[in-house]
Amino acid sequence: MQKNSLRIVTLTASSMIAFAANSVLCRLALTRSSIDPATFTTVRLLAGAIVLALIVSVRGGERRGSGNWLSALALFAYAVAFSFAYIGLSAGAGALLLFGAVQVTMVGFGWWSGERLRSWQWLGVLIAVAGLVGFVLPGFSAPPISAALLMLVAGIAWGAYSLRGRGAGDPTTVTAGNFLRAVPMALILVIATQSFNYDLAGLGYAIASGAITSGLGYVIWYATVPALKASTAGVVQLTVPLIAAVGGVIVLGEVFTARLVIASLAVLGGIALVVVERRPAQSF
Repeated sequence: MQKNSLRIVTLTASSMIAFAANSVLCRLALTRSSIDPATFTTVRLLAGAIVLALIVSVRGGERRGSGNWLSALALFAYAVAFSFAYIGLSAGAGALLLFGAVQVTMVGFGWWSGERLRSWQWLGVLIAVAGLVGFVLPGFSAPPISAALLMLVAGIAWGAYSLRGRGAGDPTTVTAGNFLRAVPMALILVIATQSFNYDLAGLGYAIASGAITSGLGYVIWYATVPALKASTAGVVQLTVPLIAAVGGVIVLGEVFTARLVIASLAVLGGIALVVVERRPAQSF
């Protein structure tokens, strides 16, 4: 029992670190190398597609579901908005906006679909939304509004992707199919924007983001979710923006601003009120 619990804790922590590392790697690529956002997105999706395809091929087992073009479009929208947003956002700020938008999107869809929220959950929604709005309002230490809006779009797209993935089949197989379908979309973006700037460092960051922190990260998370309670799965995701912020400080030399701290407390605290008793477990 203890060994099994330790395994679950280790896998859960690993997946949360992987998701947070995506923000750090993207920010590293765009600030410490010459790669452009469109190329970063393309390489990330291609690397993720290759790794996921290899995992599906080696693992065998259930093959039900292989993704679809609409879900792939949502995945692409998330990935490209994520990359372009990180031109102007710190790792922690971007992860906070992304995570907040994902959760608010999924909670909002649940309510629209007939899910009833209790009064304290509604309070949590209002607090979280107020935190997001307050964070992007003009003022001292406010993030660039265009970058912030792009990251909110990325969060909405990822929330839509997660919602579409419920019951679609084996999560790893479905994700592999969607990554593969998103690659030509990214290639079209590179051609349309005539941007193909890169260096070895930038390619390395993009490959690591796609193959390790995205591809392997999702596989680890999907393997962990069945062992977690719905409330636990929701709460542990609250750590992602915090881990990303710490990673930004350690790796990129970023600083915590008062605005980021206050917004984080509002957004993460508000979401915690909502997700503690929600079902089913949500996929990040």
